[in-house]
Amino acid sequence: MPKDFVAINVKAVIPTANGSAVFLGNDDKTFVIYVDHHVGAAIQGTLNGVKKERPQTHDLIGSIFLGLGVTLDHVVINDANEGTFYARIFLRMENELGKKLLEIDARPSDSIVLALQANRPISVTEAVFERVEDMTEDLEQALKQQANLDDSFEEDEEDEDDDYEENDSSDT
Repeated sequence: MPKDFVAINVKAVIPTANGSAVFLGNDDKTFVIYVDHHVGAAIQGTLNGVKKERPQTHDLIGSIFLGLGVTLDHVVINDANEGTFYARIFLRMENELGKKLLEIDARPSDSIVLALQANRPISVTEAVFERVEDMTEDLEQALKQQANLDDSFEEDEEDEDDDYEENDSSDT
């Protein structure tokens, strides 16, 4: 990986009122990009290894790459401007005619899904990494809130099960 790139990974995907917050980073720093619900679900599903009944758009793109003998080499989040992030997908093509490295402009959200599906590296330029706000504490707080909601939901389900058993036994 070039020296001016910082390796990152997806730390979490948290649903929001308007989409999903995708937390990216490494041990030094975490930052967030906001994506629509569908891409957020695609990222989370890929992280969880969920197999879909029918191919989605990102699956289709991966199949096209495979059919053309193209492999995704890596993706780079290369710019950020007023809360909008930009990325580049690097594709490697090798065939009887030679080798070629293609660089394609893409949304970071799509790039992330494709990189995760192909198990390829995700990075950010040092310049962008230095400019983004560190959201590590926000991620920790969001994960705690999510865990509390999950615990609360499980307790509610147990209470409903108890109520059902009480009602069921009174019928006899």
